[in-house]
Amino acid sequence: MANDYRILVIDDDREMRESLTHLLTKAGFEVSSLSRAQNVEAQLLAQNTDVLLCDVRMPGVTGIELQAQLQETSDIPLVLMTAHGDIAMAVEAIHNGAYSFLEKPFDPRRLLKLLENAALRHRLSQKTARLTERLTELSGLDRIMIGDTEQITALRTEIVDLAATQPNVMLLGETGTGKELVARALHDLGPRAAEPFIAINCAAIPVLRFEEMVFGIEGQSSGVFAQAEGGTLFIDELGAIPLEAQAKLLRFIETKEFAPLGSATTRQADIRIVSAANDKLQMAVDAGEFREDLFFRLNTIILNLPPLRERLDDVPLLYRHYLGVFAAIYETGIPHQTSDDTAILLAHDWPGNVRELRSLCERHVLAARRGDVSVRELLLYPANEVSAPETLREAVAAFERELIGKALTSQGGRMDDVADALGIGRRTLNEKIVKLGIEKSTLLES
Repeated sequence: MANDYRILVIDDDREMRESLTHLLTKAGFEVSSLSRAQNVEAQLLAQNTDVLLCDVRMPGVTGIELQAQLQETSDIPLVLMTAHGDIAMAVEAIHNGAYSFLEKPFDPRRLLKLLENAALRHRLSQKTARLTERLTELSGLDRIMIGDTEQITALRTEIVDLAATQPNVMLLGETGTGKELVARALHDLGPRAAEPFIAINCAAIPVLRFEEMVFGIEGQSSGVFAQAEGGTLFIDELGAIPLEAQAKLLRFIETKEFAPLGSATTRQADIRIVSAANDKLQMAVDAGEFREDLFFRLNTIILNLPPLRERLDDVPLLYRHYLGVFAAIYETGIPHQTSDDTAILLAHDWPGNVRELRSLCERHVLAARRGDVSVRELLLYPANEVSAPETLREAVAAFERELIGKALTSQGGRMDDVADALGIGRRTLNEKIVKLGIEKSTLLES
């Protein structure tokens, strides 16, 4: 059986069309046919066609001309039927994207096998496209990496593609561009999703405690290598890694082995490393402050996260989104935006990137409770002059956000430790983080 694959046959020879229809139908294909190559695109879409089987030479539009018409609008495999004198033409068509060709008269068994393979490839291609779209929806990438510009659209596609791979990935971008969000998406969409995701901010770890945090202490505490076993380790602020610890990190990457402090026995850990740095890391490598061999071990794949000033067309969309987020958090209305507000947003250079925009949106929502306020005023005023909560609900929400934020920073983002420090359960902590709109990445990158 041909699994109900749908074939569209185009041939001006009535006997050939009828013969092919009989053969393909008997083999299990769903067949429709045309005597001319006019209005083909509409029929392809209406019937959700899997393969197009078309003669090369026909009155009006030829098979070669049809291929040119469909090249930009359809990914349906095209199989050409050709007489001996048209073989060179058919070969050229394959170079231009046609699936294959058959010389008349052809072996029916070869025809059926060729069409089945072409249809299968088309179905698999459609399945992959649907899966990619579904994965994007499940991961919330369209909500995390918000925007319609070419840079951000391409970044979302790269994240989905790289998630299924295992090489180390280095994220390069300015502070506030969402590097931890990307790292989490790479983890959540990949085969390690059920395993731990551990994030460390090297700039937040005291130099004297760095090796203790990373490798652990024998009999006392487990380091991040042990905690991330089987999953993903996100190392942020690479440039802050002490030089003496870089050699040990390099050795781990090469051998997958490490030794806790105070232990003579090495242990193994299967970890995917996603790292992040800003554009100054190359300068540190050139100055001998960061090992070049470690740099090359970590940057097998590089993803560049664009600063907000390079995708200004996304700013109005981002601003509306975060106004809605903070209006829901503080249980108030979404502030009105004027055309002047939009112009100011587009004129600003956003040195703090999306993090700065989020902060501005929060201040806008809070300030709007006192009356209309413009984006121009918000950019001029210090944050503490416009964001003081007026109601008890706002004050409690602001206090909880500040307290949880400090705990996340002091505990390096380790959720169990954060919950213990706050004296609440892990589930309660997760619920509050979602309700209050707290993003760990924006806190740990600061």
